[in-house]
Amino acid sequence: MESNTCPRCGVEMDERTLGQATVSQCPEGHGVFLARADLGLLIEAETDWHRNAGQHTAPMPRITADMTAPPSTSKVSRAWVETLFG
Repeated sequence: MESNTCPRCGVEMDERTLGQATVSQCPEGHGVFLARADLGLLIEAETDWHRNAGQHTAPMPRITADMTAPPSTSKVSRAWVETLFG
């Protein structure tokens, strides 16, 4: 990625590599900027992390035009004993 400036304050942005993606960040906190391909790489990395993290996380859903809100779910118990007194 070429060196660029923040569109809000004009300060040169800091460039960081996150995995395979390159991200430009305003040092004044005005935003994070990246290429569309890099956004895809970050989403794939997030999905992979959730896939390997265990049962308490879920991967990012693929967004499609026909999506509807998910059904409401009841509170998940942390342990079987908790179900006895909940």
